[in-house]
Amino acid sequence: MARLSATRREALTFYLCISPWLVGLLLFVLGPMLVSLGISFTRWDLLTPPRFVGLRNYERMLNDPLFWQSLKVTALYTLLYVPTELVGGLALALLMNQRVPGIAVFRTIFYLPSVISGVAFVVVWMWIFHPEAGLLNLALAQVGIAGPRWLTDPRTALSALWLMSLWGLGRTAVIYLAGLKGVPKELHEAAVIDGATAWQAFRHITIPLLTPTIFFNLILSLIATFQTFTSAFVATNGGPLDATLFFVLYLYRQAFERFSMGYASALAWVLFVIILSLTLLVVRSADRWVYYEGARR
Repeated sequence: MARLSATRREALTFYLCISPWLVGLLLFVLGPMLVSLGISFTRWDLLTPPRFVGLRNYERMLNDPLFWQSLKVTALYTLLYVPTELVGGLALALLMNQRVPGIAVFRTIFYLPSVISGVAFVVVWMWIFHPEAGLLNLALAQVGIAGPRWLTDPRTALSALWLMSLWGLGRTAVIYLAGLKGVPKELHEAAVIDGATAWQAFRHITIPLLTPTIFFNLILSLIATFQTFTSAFVATNGGPLDATLFFVLYLYRQAFERFSMGYASALAWVLFVIILSLTLLVVRSADRWVYYEGARR
Protein backbone atom coordinates (compact mmCIF):
# COMPACT_ATOMS: atom_id res chain seq x y z
CA MET A 1 0.00 0.00 0.00
CA ALA A 2 2.84 2.35 0.87
CA ARG A 3 4.43 1.66 -2.51
CA LEU A 4 1.11 2.24 -4.26
CA SER A 5 0.65 5.51 -2.43
CA ALA A 6 4.15 6.60 -3.42
CA THR A 7 3.35 5.73 -7.05
CA ARG A 8 0.13 7.72 -6.90
CA ARG A 9 1.95 10.67 -5.35
CA GLU A 10 4.55 10.50 -8.08
CA ALA A 11 1.84 10.41 -10.77
CA LEU A 12 -0.01 13.30 -9.13
CA THR A 13 3.19 15.35 -9.00
CA PHE A 14 3.84 14.59 -12.64
CA TYR A 15 0.40 15.74 -13.77
CA LEU A 16 0.62 18.85 -11.60
CA CYS A 17 3.94 19.74 -13.25
CA ILE A 18 2.57 19.36 -16.78
CA SER A 19 -0.84 20.85 -15.97
CA PRO A 20 0.03 24.28 -17.49
CA TRP A 21 0.92 22.54 -20.75
CA LEU A 22 -2.22 20.36 -20.61
CA VAL A 23 -4.43 23.40 -20.01
CA GLY A 24 -2.76 25.21 -22.89
CA LEU A 25 -3.21 22.17 -25.14
CA LEU A 26 -6.91 21.92 -24.35
CA LEU A 27 -7.67 25.64 -24.55
CA PHE A 28 -5.47 26.73 -27.45
CA VAL A 29 -4.98 23.60 -29.60
CA LEU A 30 -7.53 20.81 -29.19
CA GLY A 31 -10.38 23.16 -28.29
CA PRO A 32 -9.99 25.42 -31.37
CA MET A 33 -9.50 22.36 -33.58
CA LEU A 34 -12.82 20.86 -32.47
CA VAL A 35 -14.56 24.22 -32.85
CA SER A 36 -13.17 24.63 -36.38
CA LEU A 37 -14.38 21.12 -37.22
CA GLY A 38 -17.87 22.13 -36.19
CA ILE A 39 -17.63 25.40 -38.14
CA SER A 40 -16.60 23.48 -41.27
CA PHE A 41 -20.15 22.11 -41.46
CA THR A 42 -21.69 25.58 -41.37
CA ARG A 43 -21.98 28.76 -43.39
CA TRP A 44 -20.73 31.62 -41.25
CA ASP A 45 -19.60 35.15 -42.12
CA LEU A 46 -18.68 36.22 -38.55
CA LEU A 47 -21.57 38.73 -38.54
CA THR A 48 -24.61 36.49 -38.58
CA PRO A 49 -25.21 33.25 -36.64
CA PRO A 50 -23.67 30.16 -38.28
CA ARG A 51 -26.06 28.05 -40.34
CA PHE A 52 -25.58 24.28 -40.62
CA VAL A 53 -25.02 23.17 -44.24
CA GLY A 54 -23.68 19.65 -43.75
CA LEU A 55 -21.02 18.59 -46.24
CA ARG A 56 -21.63 21.42 -48.71
CA ASN A 57 -18.33 23.13 -47.92
CA TYR A 58 -16.44 19.94 -48.73
CA GLU A 59 -18.52 19.37 -51.87
CA ARG A 60 -17.76 22.93 -52.95
CA MET A 61 -14.04 22.14 -53.10
CA LEU A 62 -14.57 19.56 -55.82
CA ASN A 63 -15.86 22.28 -58.18
CA ASP A 64 -13.57 25.08 -56.98
CA PRO A 65 -10.76 25.69 -59.50
CA LEU A 66 -8.83 27.86 -57.04
CA PHE A 67 -8.83 25.02 -54.51
CA TRP A 68 -7.20 22.72 -57.04
CA GLN A 69 -4.81 25.48 -58.16
CA SER A 70 -3.70 26.14 -54.57
CA LEU A 71 -3.22 22.42 -54.00
CA LYS A 72 -1.22 22.13 -57.22
CA VAL A 73 1.02 25.10 -56.35
CA THR A 74 1.67 23.75 -52.85
CA ALA A 75 2.45 20.26 -54.15
CA LEU A 76 4.85 21.60 -56.82
CA TYR A 77 6.60 23.78 -54.27
CA THR A 78 6.93 20.82 -51.91
CA LEU A 79 8.43 18.68 -54.68
CA LEU A 80 10.93 21.47 -55.37
CA TYR A 81 11.81 22.46 -51.83
CA VAL A 82 11.92 19.24 -49.80
CA PRO A 83 14.65 17.42 -51.81
CA THR A 84 16.63 20.66 -52.07
CA GLU A 85 16.45 21.26 -48.35
CA LEU A 86 17.46 17.70 -47.49
CA VAL A 87 20.40 17.55 -49.90
CA GLY A 88 21.46 21.20 -49.58
CA GLY A 89 21.23 21.12 -45.79
CA LEU A 90 23.40 18.00 -45.67
CA ALA A 91 25.99 19.54 -48.01
CA LEU A 92 26.10 22.67 -45.88
CA ALA A 93 26.42 20.59 -42.71
CA LEU A 94 29.38 18.69 -44.19
CA LEU A 95 31.09 22.02 -44.84
CA MET A 96 30.28 23.22 -41.33
CA ASN A 97 31.74 19.98 -39.92
CA GLN A 98 35.22 20.63 -41.29
CA ARG A 99 38.08 21.35 -38.90
CA VAL A 100 39.29 24.73 -40.11
CA PRO A 101 40.18 27.90 -38.19
CA GLY A 102 37.17 30.07 -37.45
CA ILE A 103 34.61 27.38 -38.29
CA ALA A 104 32.40 28.54 -35.39
CA VAL A 105 32.08 31.95 -37.05
CA PHE A 106 31.07 30.36 -40.35
CA ARG A 107 28.48 28.20 -38.58
CA THR A 108 26.98 31.31 -37.02
CA ILE A 109 26.90 33.11 -40.38
CA PHE A 110 25.19 30.19 -42.09
CA TYR A 111 22.62 29.81 -39.33
CA LEU A 112 21.75 33.50 -38.78
CA PRO A 113 19.47 33.88 -41.84
CA SER A 114 17.13 31.20 -40.47
CA VAL A 115 16.34 33.27 -37.37
CA ILE A 116 15.58 36.51 -39.24
CA SER A 117 11.92 37.52 -39.32
CA GLY A 118 10.07 36.03 -42.27
CA VAL A 119 8.73 39.38 -43.49
CA ALA A 120 12.17 41.02 -43.25
CA PHE A 121 13.96 38.44 -45.37
CA VAL A 122 11.13 38.39 -47.94
CA VAL A 123 11.42 42.17 -48.37
CA VAL A 124 15.18 41.79 -48.92
CA TRP A 125 14.61 39.14 -51.56
CA MET A 126 11.93 41.25 -53.26
CA TRP A 127 14.64 43.83 -53.83
CA ILE A 128 17.08 41.18 -55.07
CA PHE A 129 14.45 39.86 -57.53
CA HIS A 130 13.34 43.29 -58.76
CA PRO A 131 13.26 42.99 -62.58
CA GLU A 132 14.99 46.35 -63.23
CA ALA A 133 16.88 47.44 -60.12
CA GLY A 134 17.33 44.06 -58.48
CA LEU A 135 20.77 42.82 -57.50
CA LEU A 136 20.36 39.49 -59.30
CA ASN A 137 19.34 40.91 -62.68
CA LEU A 138 22.03 43.58 -62.46
CA ALA A 139 24.61 40.84 -61.89
CA LEU A 140 23.24 38.85 -64.84
CA ALA A 141 23.38 41.95 -67.03
CA GLN A 142 27.11 42.24 -66.33
CA VAL A 143 27.66 38.94 -68.17
CA GLY A 144 25.23 39.75 -70.98
CA ILE A 145 22.22 37.82 -69.71
CA ALA A 146 18.78 39.43 -69.64
CA GLY A 147 17.28 38.37 -66.34
CA PRO A 148 13.65 37.27 -66.09
CA ARG A 149 10.97 39.26 -64.32
CA TRP A 150 11.07 36.76 -61.44
CA LEU A 151 8.17 37.54 -59.08
CA THR A 152 6.06 39.28 -61.74
CA ASP A 153 6.18 36.46 -64.31
CA PRO A 154 3.87 33.44 -63.82
CA ARG A 155 6.56 31.20 -65.33
CA THR A 156 9.25 32.14 -62.80
CA ALA A 157 7.37 33.34 -59.69
CA LEU A 158 7.20 29.95 -57.98
CA SER A 159 10.84 29.22 -58.79
CA ALA A 160 11.78 32.60 -57.31
CA LEU A 161 10.01 31.72 -54.06
CA TRP A 162 11.84 28.39 -54.07
CA LEU A 163 15.21 30.16 -54.46
CA MET A 164 14.17 32.56 -51.72
CA SER A 165 13.44 29.67 -49.35
CA LEU A 166 17.03 28.39 -49.63
CA TRP A 167 17.98 31.35 -47.43
CA GLY A 168 16.98 29.25 -44.41
CA LEU A 169 19.03 26.12 -45.13
CA GLY A 170 21.12 26.84 -42.05
CA ARG A 171 18.36 25.57 -39.78
CA THR A 172 18.37 22.15 -41.43
CA ALA A 173 22.16 22.14 -41.61
CA VAL A 174 22.48 22.64 -37.85
CA ILE A 175 20.29 19.57 -37.24
CA TYR A 176 22.41 17.59 -39.69
CA LEU A 177 25.54 18.86 -37.97
CA ALA A 178 24.30 17.46 -34.66
CA GLY A 179 23.77 14.11 -36.39
CA LEU A 180 27.24 14.18 -37.93
CA LYS A 181 28.75 14.78 -34.50
CA GLY A 182 27.09 11.56 -33.36
CA VAL A 183 28.76 9.38 -36.02
CA PRO A 184 31.53 7.40 -34.27
CA LYS A 185 34.97 8.31 -35.58
CA GLU A 186 36.13 4.75 -34.96
CA LEU A 187 33.97 3.49 -37.83
CA HIS A 188 35.59 5.88 -40.31
CA GLU A 189 39.05 5.00 -39.02
CA ALA A 190 38.29 1.30 -39.47
CA ALA A 191 37.01 1.97 -43.00
CA VAL A 192 40.22 3.81 -43.90
CA ILE A 193 42.27 0.90 -42.58
CA ASP A 194 40.21 -1.48 -44.74
CA GLY A 195 40.98 0.63 -47.79
CA ALA A 196 37.62 2.37 -48.23
CA THR A 197 37.53 5.65 -50.12
CA ALA A 198 35.99 8.80 -48.65
CA TRP A 199 32.89 8.33 -50.82
CA GLN A 200 32.50 4.69 -49.78
CA ALA A 201 32.80 5.64 -46.10
CA PHE A 202 30.26 8.42 -46.56
CA ARG A 203 27.82 6.17 -48.40
CA HIS A 204 28.07 3.08 -46.20
CA ILE A 205 28.75 4.64 -42.78
CA THR A 206 27.74 8.29 -42.60
CA ILE A 207 24.49 8.11 -44.54
CA PRO A 208 23.06 5.03 -42.72
CA LEU A 209 23.87 6.56 -39.34
CA LEU A 210 22.31 9.86 -40.45
CA THR A 211 19.02 8.30 -41.54
CA PRO A 212 17.26 9.18 -38.23
CA THR A 213 18.27 12.81 -38.77
CA ILE A 214 17.16 12.68 -42.41
CA PHE A 215 13.85 11.21 -41.27
CA PHE A 216 13.39 14.01 -38.73
CA ASN A 217 14.21 16.74 -41.27
CA LEU A 218 11.91 15.15 -43.85
CA ILE A 219 8.94 15.24 -41.48
CA LEU A 220 9.60 18.85 -40.49
CA SER A 221 10.10 19.91 -44.09
CA LEU A 222 6.86 18.31 -45.32
CA ILE A 223 4.85 19.94 -42.55
CA ALA A 224 6.46 23.35 -43.08
CA THR A 225 6.13 23.47 -46.88
CA PHE A 226 2.44 22.61 -46.86
CA GLN A 227 1.94 25.56 -44.50
CA THR A 228 3.87 28.07 -46.62
CA PHE A 229 2.28 31.49 -46.30
CA THR A 230 4.51 34.45 -45.45
CA SER A 231 6.73 34.51 -48.55
CA ALA A 232 3.81 34.25 -50.97
CA PHE A 233 1.63 36.70 -49.03
CA VAL A 234 4.30 39.41 -48.82
CA ALA A 235 6.11 38.94 -52.13
CA THR A 236 3.33 38.08 -54.60
CA ASN A 237 0.01 37.82 -52.72
CA GLY A 238 -0.67 34.66 -54.71
CA GLY A 239 0.04 36.20 -58.11
CA PRO A 240 0.74 36.66 -60.83
CA LEU A 241 -2.27 34.82 -62.27
CA ASP A 242 -2.47 32.62 -59.12
CA ALA A 243 0.95 31.13 -59.93
CA THR A 244 1.91 31.33 -56.25
CA LEU A 245 -1.51 30.78 -54.68
CA PHE A 246 -0.48 28.48 -51.85
CA PHE A 247 -3.09 26.48 -49.98
CA VAL A 248 -2.77 28.42 -46.72
CA LEU A 249 -2.89 31.72 -48.59
CA TYR A 250 -6.15 30.64 -50.24
CA LEU A 251 -7.45 29.58 -46.83
CA TYR A 252 -6.54 33.01 -45.46
CA ARG A 253 -8.40 34.75 -48.27
CA GLN A 254 -11.54 32.75 -47.64
CA ALA A 255 -11.42 33.40 -43.91
CA PHE A 256 -10.31 37.02 -43.58
CA GLU A 257 -11.05 38.61 -46.95
CA ARG A 258 -14.32 36.92 -47.91
CA PHE A 259 -15.34 36.03 -44.33
CA SER A 260 -16.34 32.55 -45.44
CA MET A 261 -15.34 30.93 -42.16
CA GLY A 262 -17.15 27.66 -42.80
CA TYR A 263 -15.37 27.06 -46.09
CA ALA A 264 -12.04 28.20 -44.61
CA SER A 265 -12.43 25.73 -41.73
CA ALA A 266 -13.17 22.95 -44.21
CA LEU A 267 -10.01 23.89 -46.12
CA ALA A 268 -8.04 23.79 -42.88
CA TRP A 269 -9.25 20.27 -42.13
CA VAL A 270 -8.43 19.08 -45.63
CA LEU A 271 -4.92 20.47 -45.14
CA PHE A 272 -4.69 18.70 -41.78
CA VAL A 273 -5.68 15.38 -43.37
CA ILE A 274 -3.16 15.83 -46.20
CA ILE A 275 -0.28 16.62 -43.83
CA LEU A 276 -1.26 13.81 -41.45
CA SER A 277 -1.48 11.30 -44.32
CA LEU A 278 1.93 12.26 -45.72
CA THR A 279 3.48 12.16 -42.26
CA LEU A 280 2.04 8.73 -41.53
CA LEU A 281 3.24 7.51 -44.94
CA VAL A 282 6.79 8.62 -44.16
CA VAL A 283 6.61 7.11 -40.67
CA ARG A 284 5.34 3.80 -42.04
CA SER A 285 8.20 3.71 -44.56
CA ALA A 286 10.83 4.39 -41.88
CA ASP A 287 11.35 0.69 -41.10
CA ARG A 288 12.70 0.20 -44.62
CA TRP A 289 15.35 2.91 -44.66
CA VAL A 290 15.91 4.41 -41.20
CA TYR A 291 18.67 2.75 -39.17
CA TYR A 292 18.73 3.01 -35.39
CA GLU A 293 21.85 1.74 -33.70
CA GLY A 294 21.01 -1.26 -31.55
CA ALA A 295 17.49 -1.60 -32.97
CA ARG A 296 16.26 -5.07 -33.87
CA ARG A 297 15.45 -5.57 -37.54
